[in-house]
Amino acid sequence: MSDKKTAILTAVEKLTENYRREELLMPGKERRLPDEAVIIQIVKELRPVIFPGYFGEDSAARMFPEHYVGSRLNSLYDRLKEQIGIALLCGEEPCSAPEEAERICSEFFEKLPQVQELLLKDVQAGFDGDPAARSKEEIIVSYPGVFAIYVYRLAHILYLEHVPHIPRIMTEHAHSRTGIDINPGASIGEYFFIDHGTGVVIGETTEIGNNVKLYQGVTLGALSTRLGQQLANVKRHPTIRDHVTIYSNSSVLGGETVIGENTIIGGNTFITESIPANTKVSAKSPELVIKNPSSKNWEI
Repeated sequence: MSDKKTAILTAVEKLTENYRREELLMPGKERRLPDEAVIIQIVKELRPVIFPGYFGEDSAARMFPEHYVGSRLNSLYDRLKEQIGIALLCGEEPCSAPEEAERICSEFFEKLPQVQELLLKDVQAGFDGDPAARSKEEIIVSYPGVFAIYVYRLAHILYLEHVPHIPRIMTEHAHSRTGIDINPGASIGEYFFIDHGTGVVIGETTEIGNNVKLYQGVTLGALSTRLGQQLANVKRHPTIRDHVTIYSNSSVLGGETVIGENTIIGGNTFITESIPANTKVSAKSPELVIKNPSSKNWEI
């Protein structure tokens, strides 16, 4: 039976041997990965800039909005630029990382007003589509779908700029908080709403139009991923046209699958082929067996 010292020495020897042998375990000096904690903090601190007054009270936002926004964005810009630069060093052209990080970060911040406008439309979609919502303020503060969409819309900008790691760190943070998994590569239009949200999966090459509503447990996924990396950059997730509603626990799969506009997909459906516009799709209800509670045979 080994003692504490022997066990630790044995582990140290074998772990450090693995470090030397496997490059993945010890990235080179020029391949330092972005800091997950910093990325998540940036996402957190951008939220009150997009929705001032909702996530911590700051009197400066009301009295001196230009100074408030400028001060916050100045700090966030420097931190995000640094993390983008680190991420780009993991790419194929590390020598251009500083200039490219500056360009990408500048474009990211210039697009924040557009992101804010899209999110306000998403909030409106949530209020219009959920009779349980008491106010749009309630949706901003508490709805997990709005948080997941907020993070996605930030991450999508960086995804389109081919920034490694950071977009996925952002959306996986939202995934861990909400149970909603939106790949940053998905293309999502205006007035998008996810009701309840838990278990929703939206794959990388999904295309979603305007005024689309999803319920919990919906999967917009690939029909098959057995070919693995051979499917990278291939359209493998469905296209959802405008004004489509997909109810809970439904799966729409395949890159060639198109759901036409003004279509309603009922709950618990499994779809692998295109559906024409102005259609209602439902799964045949299973037969129910109802027993009398007073019966001696009250067992399933």
